[in-house]
Amino acid sequence: MKWLSRLFMKRHNWSIPYFIFLLIFVVLPLVLIFIYAFQDAEGNFTLRNFTKFITHAEAANTFVYSIGVAIITTILCILLGYPAAYILSNNELCRSKVMVVLFILPMWINILVRTLATVALFDFMRLPLGEGALIFGMVYNFLPFMIYPIYNTMQKMDHSYIEAAQDLGASPMKVFTKVMLPLSMPGVMSGIMMVFMPTISTFAIAELLTMNNIKLFGTTIQENINNGMWNYGAALSLIMLVIIFATDLFSDSDEERASNEGGII
Repeated sequence: MKWLSRLFMKRHNWSIPYFIFLLIFVVLPLVLIFIYAFQDAEGNFTLRNFTKFITHAEAANTFVYSIGVAIITTILCILLGYPAAYILSNNELCRSKVMVVLFILPMWINILVRTLATVALFDFMRLPLGEGALIFGMVYNFLPFMIYPIYNTMQKMDHSYIEAAQDLGASPMKVFTKVMLPLSMPGVMSGIMMVFMPTISTFAIAELLTMNNIKLFGTTIQENINNGMWNYGAALSLIMLVIIFATDLFSDSDEERASNEGGII
């Protein structure tokens, strides 16, 4: 037991359990996805899984359609989430923690429960399930993930820039476009990341709100893995991971650019 006590006497050793956890549940699955993606059913190296995705019209069309749904969902979340975050961060009545909790409360409820509630709502209103229900469900489920990052950024914003712009005679629209919007862009980009990628990869929402009539890219991955096509499913997952990585790099560069513009202003 003495060696164990000596081991944890050093502060940096406390990170060992987290390192082991990441190694088993993050790094190892990613390595397996990479290995399976470049193998066939017999374990031989091949690029056929990726060429199949390119040449297979259904998978490619599903991927393009999923991107379209994700773009529409993200735009609607920005249009609805930005004003809500702005009101929460600037209105004295809405600055209370209770009001903020009411906006992010849906994040505490399981996404499947929220989706089933949406299905029940459409049934109660006798509205058809389909593409419209899919977009509504996506926005309803992911809107809090857009509001909170923007609100958090606006809360930390240095309001002396706004006061300086007002003192210099800038109109409210000028203050918003030249000061508020650039300074809040890191929160907007974080919100886009938290909405755009999950929208592409999700499958449960599409299955429930469209009666499995509309497939997203996540549904294609799930179906291939459930049918035992691990190699092709891993290749599709790897394509998704590359897109997430590229989007993350784009988001980081945009956040840095926005921060620099905010500093210049």
